[in-house]
Amino acid sequence: MPTLFVSHGSPMLPLEPGTAGPMLQALGQALPRPAAILAFSPHWMARQPTVGTSAQPQTIHDFGGFDPALYTLRYPAPGAPQLASRIAALLQDGGWAALEDAHRGLDHGVWSPLRLLFPQADVPVVPLAMPWPLDAAGAYRLGAALAPLTAQGVLLLGTGSLTHNLHEFHPAARTDDPPAAYVQSFVDWMRGMISRGDTAALLDYRRRAPHAARAHPTDEHLLPLFWALGAAGEGARARHHSGGVHYGNLSMDAWEFLTVE
Repeated sequence: MPTLFVSHGSPMLPLEPGTAGPMLQALGQALPRPAAILAFSPHWMARQPTVGTSAQPQTIHDFGGFDPALYTLRYPAPGAPQLASRIAALLQDGGWAALEDAHRGLDHGVWSPLRLLFPQADVPVVPLAMPWPLDAAGAYRLGAALAPLTAQGVLLLGTGSLTHNLHEFHPAARTDDPPAAYVQSFVDWMRGMISRGDTAALLDYRRRAPHAARAHPTDEHLLPLFWALGAAGEGARARHHSGGVHYGNLSMDAWEFLTVE
């Protein structure tokens, strides 16, 4: 099973899918059907890795001030409590002091792209909290600890944004606005390093990538990419899926990482 990084961008993705919507729909149809999904989102943070063990995780509307229609949306995928407990044990074996949370639901970073990837909501979903503080190298190590799951048919889904500077988000912006120059420069660098398999450069992106601090004033939305890359393992083959740039500054790229056998 490949690992996956998708950009969920703004909470408005379900209502304004733009060019990312058809890409995510096609990607979901092309992927092998997973036995379950382990989702890693920056919208759930904890002091240490925490696995959601709910049998029926609720849809969390963890945002405010958006279109009222967003708050009516649900993603009623089942959980997988037994798998979640195995994931916690796997993390413990990898040196991470993991916890379990029987009440945690699915935040919008998880359910908004999953509505496009797997609209039937019939694949069990287990959420994983991002331990904080965390950096790129730590996210890579955390993903590597979970690599055995890919051989068990579990899709490791990292969800964030390839660029994420909401300070520059303009209320009048449209999903089809042209990308800002700094966004395009950063995206081009990331695409090049991922395609080249230059893990060292990627993990040091804040020093090496052009406009890194502007593209990510804080880097929690990019860390799920390194998590997915770490789970795929060294030498993983990358497959790029372009989702365009929303509102001029949110790059919606997705990346599929295929483990080298």
